[in-house]
Amino acid sequence: MPVIEIKADVTGKVWKIEAEAGASLAGGDIVMILESMKMEIPVEAPKDGKLAVLTVAEGDNVKEGQVLAKLEA
Repeated sequence: MPVIEIKADVTGKVWKIEAEAGASLAGGDIVMILESMKMEIPVEAPKDGKLAVLTVAEGDNVKEGQVLAKLEA
């Protein structure tokens, strides 16, 4: 099963995690919400699959391009 890395599009802070490891997701489902420059940016699953692991926690600061989670598609 291929593993897809879900990466941050912006530098910011993990505001809220919406999905837990092991959850089945459809493409477009929100995995987490980042906060950057007082804006909320949803991070979506790129395709259907199982959320294998979250590599960040709520409150963590993240950089653009950082891996936030891994999806088994």
